[in-house]
Formats: sequence, C-alpha cells, structure tokens
Amino acid sequence: MDISILSEEIQTFITENIDATVTVLALQKNKFPATDWTTILNQIAAKQKAKSKIPTWFNSSNIYYPGKISVEQTSSEKTAQYKSQLVSGDKLIDLTGGFGVDDFYFSKKVKHLIHCEINTELSAIVKHNFEQLKSINIDCLAGDSFDILKTLNQKFDWIYIDPSRRHDAKGKVFMLKDCLPNVPKLLDFYFGFTDNIMIKTAPILDISAGLSELKNVKEIHILAVENEVKELLWILEKNYSKTIQVTTCNLTKAIAEEFIFKYENQATSLYSLSLKYLFEPNAAIMKSGGFDEVATQFGVRKLHQHSHLYTYDTLIDFPGRAFEIENYFEYNKQNMKYFLENKKANITTRNFPETVENIRKKWKIKDGGNLYCFFTTDINNNKIVLLCSKLK
Repeated sequence: MDISILSEEIQTFITENIDATVTVLALQKNKFPATDWTTILNQIAAKQKAKSKIPTWFNSSNIYYPGKISVEQTSSEKTAQYKSQLVSGDKLIDLTGGFGVDDFYFSKKVKHLIHCEINTELSAIVKHNFEQLKSINIDCLAGDSFDILKTLNQKFDWIYIDPSRRHDAKGKVFMLKDCLPNVPKLLDFYFGFTDNIMIKTAPILDISAGLSELKNVKEIHILAVENEVKELLWILEKNYSKTIQVTTCNLTKAIAEEFIFKYENQATSLYSLSLKYLFEPNAAIMKSGGFDEVATQFGVRKLHQHSHLYTYDTLIDFPGRAFEIENYFEYNKQNMKYFLENKKANITTRNFPETVENIRKKWKIKDGGNLYCFFTTDINNNKIVLLCSKLK
C-alpha cells in the first residue's frame, strides 16, 4: 500500500480524471515522479469501476483501491445490503473478507465484526477504508482464517464465507470442494465456532451440486440484479435437516421481485394453449428451477413442460416480464415469410430447436423495435411463434 497515493495532490488528480480514458492517460508524463505512474492509473481505473457498483466508496474521500480486478470481483452494494438483512446478533466473522463491501453492511446489523484476509496488503487497505467510512466496529485481521478461528477460539453468531473460485493448481473451478477454502471439508470445523453459516457462491454453481456437497442447508437465496443472476447464498444451520426454503430475488431500480418456495415441493402445473397474456419468469426464478411452483402459486398455465413460459387470460403481477399476445402461428416457411421476414423484432427462444442467431439470419430479422417474438413449443409439441407487445 503506497500511502503517497493518499496525498491531496494525487487524490485531486484522480478526481479530476475520473472520466478520462486510462490508456490515453498512460501516454502522458507522470506528474508525480515520487509515486509510480502505473499505481496512480490503477487507482483511476478501479475507481471508475466503483462508480456504479459501490457508490459509497466512490463518493467517499481518501479511499484506496487495491486494483480494478478486486473491484470487479467484489459484491455490489445492492447485493451486500440484501445479505445484511439475513444476519443479526453480536458477532460475525468473515473468513474471506476481500474488499470488505459485504462486511460494511454486515457491521450495521451486528455489534462486532471480524474481517479476515489472507493478503496482508489487502487487509491493510480495507482497514484504512473502513476508517474513512467510519465503520468502527470492524477488526481487520491478516492471515489464514483457519488459524485465526483456532487462535480466537470463541463463539460467533455467524460465519460468512465467499470461497475463491480460482485454484492455484486447477485454475477456475466450479465445485465447492475445489474452491479455497474447501468449505465442504471444513464444515464440521466451522460449526465448532457457530450455529449459523452463510456461504456465497457464483451463479454458475448448480443447486443440486451444491446440495450434494453441503449439509444442514436451511435456505438458498438466488440473487439477481436487473435480471442478471449475481450470486447464490447458502444459509446453513447446525444440525438442521428439515425442508429447504428457496428465495429468489431480482433487484431492479423500482422493486425487489421475490418468490419463495420449498425445495423439492411436489407442485403440479396446469397446461394450456396460448391465452391472452404471456409471462416470462425473471432470471433468479429460472436459476431456481421452481417452474411448477410458479405456476401453482400464481395460478398461471404452462405452455409446455420444458418451455418455462406461462399464459393466462388475466393480467397479474408476475415476477418477471409480462406481454400481451397479439397473434401466434405454427413455425413454418409460409408463416415466417408472411409475418416476420425482413421485419424488426426482439427474439427469445424457449424449448426451441433453433438459436436466436440462426432465426435472425434465416429470416433476415433485425434486432429491436416494439415487437417481441417467442419461439417455443406448445402443449401439443408444435413449434410455434408468439407475437407480443411488452407490458412489463
């Protein structure tokens, strides 16, 4: 950590050039010869990434950024705020602290928090930033969290873990056992210090695969921001063995779309041909696999077992996109030439043998406009096209 970065002159320069192109700045002569020019440029690049993702840091003075990659990999403030609603109590320990965005929000919900970070320099950076943000109930400890837990030897209300998905030997990995730390292997050790564990994983992790590696799972939260799944949260409770609750949440600018169901619930969908309205679940629900539960809870009908599109004759408040069906037809050459060839439309495929790219190329359909086309399969296994106008 080069503290010269925090000088008033350099901080002013960073602020004045926050909208500049870093590659262009790199061609300029270093105005601060006592400080490495690349380090200054890295601060600008990282702060640019922070503007929309972590605005509290961006808008605070004298924040030190560890690098653009660290900012890219950290939680956003939106997802950190969501996670903070899931914890309470006196003490929480984060075993994989990183840049500390999650801990900043956890610290508002617990009396005392410990931020563990194996990278000594990053730990010092985070400690400095917490001081600027006036987070006075957080202790930053540098070192291996396994050793820190043993040394502290105390009970915590919560343990939080965000395992690294990059393994020194295996590269990018997708199973929890291959991440660092190896959470499945260490679960019994962790439960020696807490009754409650929250694990954050990447959205690429399959839910059934995660459940095969973990035990005592009480809740799974699937978190999306503006319809893009960002993370999975696994809530574990010591000795828990009952039904698992799945909560999907899509955080939009306007609302938080939540949908809750019991994992492996025996819900049964009703099916129908296209009615007046079409509903497409948000990305968090799509990730959850709760397709029959959606149909049951909202009373809508599925077009096909594997299409995951829903229809109804009444417009309802649905967690996802809603459309009015203007027309529909069987997918064939004659119909495509008449309705869509050389037209402009937004295309989605669900349970359909052709890709969006192939459809556009084959029928010369341009992207955009107010027409929304769904290429899918209906209850009679016919390949159909739904022409819709977007309502939500």
